[in-house]
Amino acid sequence: MRLDSENRGEKWKIRPDGEEKVTGKLRYLTDLTLPEVLYGKVLRSGIPHAQILSIDISKAIVYEGVKAVLTHSDIPGINGFGIAQPDQPVFCDKHVRYEGDAIACVAAVTEEIATEALKLIRVEYEELPVLSSPEAALVPTAPKLHENGNILHETKYFRGDIDAAFQICSIIVEETYITPRQMHTYLETEGGLFVPSDGGNIEIYAPTQHGYKDRMQLARILAIPEEKIRVISSPIGGSFGGKDELNVQPYGALLALHTGMPVKMHFSRWESVKAGLKRHPMKIKMKTGTDSQGKIIAHQVKILSDTGAYSTLGAPVLNFATEHCIGPYQIPNVKVDGKAVYTNNGVSGEFRGFGGNQVIFALEGQIDRLAAKVELDPWEFRSINLRKKDDLGPLGQRIVPTTGASDVWGKIQESDLWKKRFEKPNVKKPWARRGVGAAMAMHGSGLGYGLPDHGGGTIRLNKEGKIEVAFGHEEMGQGLLSTIEILLIDHFQCSKDDISIIIGDTDRVPVSGSSTASRTTNMVWQALNHLKPPFCKALFEAASNLTGIEMKKLRTGPGGIWIDVADQSKCVITYQELAKINHYECSREFHFPTTPDPIVGAHYLYTCTAVVCEVEVNLLTGMVDVFKIDHVVAAGPVVNPMGYLGQIEGGGIMALGFTLHEDAVMDVAQYVTKNLDTYLIPTIFDVPVSQSVEAIEKLLPDDQYGPRGVGEVGTVALAPAIVAAINQATGKWLTKLPVKPESLLEPIFSKKSAEARQFPS
Repeated sequence: MRLDSENRGEKWKIRPDGEEKVTGKLRYLTDLTLPEVLYGKVLRSGIPHAQILSIDISKAIVYEGVKAVLTHSDIPGINGFGIAQPDQPVFCDKHVRYEGDAIACVAAVTEEIATEALKLIRVEYEELPVLSSPEAALVPTAPKLHENGNILHETKYFRGDIDAAFQICSIIVEETYITPRQMHTYLETEGGLFVPSDGGNIEIYAPTQHGYKDRMQLARILAIPEEKIRVISSPIGGSFGGKDELNVQPYGALLALHTGMPVKMHFSRWESVKAGLKRHPMKIKMKTGTDSQGKIIAHQVKILSDTGAYSTLGAPVLNFATEHCIGPYQIPNVKVDGKAVYTNNGVSGEFRGFGGNQVIFALEGQIDRLAAKVELDPWEFRSINLRKKDDLGPLGQRIVPTTGASDVWGKIQESDLWKKRFEKPNVKKPWARRGVGAAMAMHGSGLGYGLPDHGGGTIRLNKEGKIEVAFGHEEMGQGLLSTIEILLIDHFQCSKDDISIIIGDTDRVPVSGSSTASRTTNMVWQALNHLKPPFCKALFEAASNLTGIEMKKLRTGPGGIWIDVADQSKCVITYQELAKINHYECSREFHFPTTPDPIVGAHYLYTCTAVVCEVEVNLLTGMVDVFKIDHVVAAGPVVNPMGYLGQIEGGGIMALGFTLHEDAVMDVAQYVTKNLDTYLIPTIFDVPVSQSVEAIEKLLPDDQYGPRGVGEVGTVALAPAIVAAINQATGKWLTKLPVKPESLLEPIFSKKSAEARQFPS
């Protein structure tokens, strides 16, 4: 199925939240306010590593208009948060580990007064040696950033005999790949509105990807039962993983409960840069060997990940990277060693692709280099090593049988761009060179073995006579509301006016797990499959009792319950009429499908993608323009064509930034790129003139797991494809992202490089 504006279908063209977004009427959570609201601000350390000798808030607390100044001594519960382990202090009491660490927070009657009050807080520090790289943190004499040392997490995976395997290899490629610290750069920076109520309860309106997980963490910090906390988490102005972790919530909640007044907080872009999560920078060393025919025999990988000052999800990210550095290839001898290391740099955490982007860039780079040495077309080289339908997963685990890898491998060759790989481009600009490159990837869905991966949903006929569903997921721009709407209409053959959707409110929705890991569409699809039979049975029983018509003759349809008789269909009772009798509610809980093999983090369901792109390299400036990208994605049935297309296209643009533009540069563990004037993200002028998306919808006959999510797979394979295209244009292989123009200038002007530019025969 080719996805573009011509074949989306009329009923999918308008998103439920589309009109409000394009007209500017939609209010994000950070837009909310109340008449008598206080404004909260956080004092950050501003230095990357120090002991705190004293904190003096005496002048700030008496400043006119200030209602509260809080420090570590004002936390009633645990002074720590973290989605995996609570090792990040809400307020530092003795030890500062990065420049975004919080020391105190203030609530005042105006934002300006709160800002001035922060300046009156006096903190005395004793600065400590700064660990600005994982290598520095691993030196035996380096200061310990945490009680257990500077290594957050290690991974080790092996099969076969790696040393013996390299001994018999005909070709070996060794290379080191370096990836940047990328920012999520969401439209809506972190913030929210915090409203206390009677009995010590609190309502929290703040963007998050997991309302129930936020509630659990906040209950520990505030020392109150979870039931006293209501988290409203939609709509969100972008997240991409960056709001999966607590950010503003502890401070707003503490201030609101302390003052008994509503508190509004909203980070500036600069504070978001300093305190927010980033993609893990990684250094990936790979050594890969083949026989003379191009069969990969041995693959050794060392991953060094900079997790920054605190853990958040650094360990699961490393697990994911360890799995995905092997890819969709069958390799008998593998050894992977990974380390996620604490430093004094900004905190790295969850980010779209979750460690896959970094290692897939490295892996596909190895594949292309090996193919060149074996003198095989790189796509043919991939075919020789590609996994088959029933092969085990990358970590030797059982997975759902799939031909996704071979399907995308073959389908991408139908792309209009494909034949350009074999043609010498006709570029009329003497200062420019064009090239075409391709890459592929296999990407796991869900959280993986050993991690809680709950699913669930509730369906009811509400008092207004609408089919109402409730899910604990969030709408963060990915089109979830559209997807749920489409699924409901397909399941019940009803109209848009017959349905009601509730998401992102812990007082009104069941536990459905996080809106992460390309899992949400699948979880909603599974939930409705669980919910539909008992719900329809209850409706049909009631309708049968009221009409005298046999249950087996009834079906749901627009407006109510229908019967098909003698080539005619008619509605025999409306949903509103049924709702006067009963509200017919049912709920279900389940888990995301998991491999039966006990390998922590290993996945069971995968999506596959292949991508081909055309680039132009300016010989005078070294700048790279991406002209066209063609994607092929195998992720099962397409539920929401417009959403599917948007996710792949948007993911491609984010990957373009990862490859060519984005790097949150740090110098001695302090951000140099502090705002969007120096942190460069793709603009509309950088977006390719054309992106096409081909969806392979087939699943194997025994695959009953339905549509896979596509929120991440569009981001993971473009970087190596762009680098391969640059190589074809210039003869230069690049190993560090983002691509620096200066890295292309000298090789371009050299005669040797010009002669090295070759095209497959």
